[in-house]
Amino acid sequence: MTQKKKPFFVGYLGIPKALKGFLLKASLLIFAGFATGGVLAGVSQDDPGEAGFRFDFGRQTVSGVIQAEPYPILHVTKGNERIKTGRTIMLTGQGKSGVSGNKALSEETVVDATGIILKRGDLDMLQLAGGKRGIKITEAKDELPESQYLGKWRLQGEICDGKCLVGAMQPGRGLAHKACAILCLFGDIPPVFVSTQPIEGSEFMLVGGPDGGPLPESTYDYIGQFVEVEAELERRGDMLVMLVDPATLKAVK
Repeated sequence: MTQKKKPFFVGYLGIPKALKGFLLKASLLIFAGFATGGVLAGVSQDDPGEAGFRFDFGRQTVSGVIQAEPYPILHVTKGNERIKTGRTIMLTGQGKSGVSGNKALSEETVVDATGIILKRGDLDMLQLAGGKRGIKITEAKDELPESQYLGKWRLQGEICDGKCLVGAMQPGRGLAHKACAILCLFGDIPPVFVSTQPIEGSEFMLVGGPDGGPLPESTYDYIGQFVEVEAELERRGDMLVMLVDPATLKAVK
């Protein structure tokens, strides 16, 4: 009685007929495994939500008063259809550059600001047009809205760079975005804390240091991580500002 020979694959020869069915099934299983893994990885990530440049709005011009610290923000005193009077918006320059170095943006300066809106939820940012087109100092006189102190809080969430968070990049948060976020913060892009629970109706807070100035570079190692921190909270216009105590900042697993 002769023993039936088992099919054997040799790379430089054709695939044995008896193996073709097995290889087809194995290939389909591998493809299905990778596809399933990709779907599971995708659904496990946070939904970045609707955010981004609103080029469909066109270039916008509003008037308002500057609050310079910890990062320049604009309290809008004369708005338009897209940016309402009374809104408080963050400001940014082109690319990974903020506007903190612009000497025109000193405390209580009244300006006309022109640029493109970035928007995510109730968080607005205006990317200023280049050169003198972006900011024009006016002769108008306006006062800053009175700040409201909200006390000291222990919060959990994530520190992100504000520009990518509102949609310049997607998803704009998380460890995968850490390197980009740190470059933005070195460029004076305003950082934003995304809280796990809304505070005073908002999950987004502009972040500064304990002295009221910019966020210390010593905290940058924690960007893009889930963290816990103690901070003083204030309401400035319709924006929350948190002044963090770096000594209390820790990663939460």
